[in-house]
Amino acid sequence: MTESQKMRASALDEVDRRLLHMLSSNSRQTNQALADALGIAPSTCLARLKALKASGIIRRFTIDVDPEALGMPLQALVSVRLRPGARHLMGAFGKELRDVPEIKQFFVLGGADDFLIHIMARDTEHIRQFVLDHLSSNPAVAGTQTSLVFEHGRGSASGL
Repeated sequence: MTESQKMRASALDEVDRRLLHMLSSNSRQTNQALADALGIAPSTCLARLKALKASGIIRRFTIDVDPEALGMPLQALVSVRLRPGARHLMGAFGKELRDVPEIKQFFVLGGADDFLIHIMARDTEHIRQFVLDHLSSNPAVAGTQTSLVFEHGRGSASGL
């Protein structure tokens, strides 16, 4: 954790933490509903929300779409190892991943693997083609390992 991240985290009081927890479970709540639940004035709630966004603590609001509704019922996690001589290409490789529609999210790792990519696909052939087109064909990639996701859940931890 950087010094500025520590300062921002220590600046959060109990009301901010409760507000963030409420938003992490449902970011579509109205300001009035949030204020009522927190026991504060709507203007105070709105000011806190704006401050959390301005400080970068709240980075964005997002939605969680069911992949099956998009015709992508299969999910997989693909571990990627880059070649030792290609470590300087990690940034460029990460930027390339951002534009691939099958990718739900990816992580840059420390350890044996360099990336963990969470993808959604129509079927196993789609996963195979994804790996061939976007990973195996990349000269920076030394190897991949694909694991199918049977069930996907979220924990309640939001760091609060």
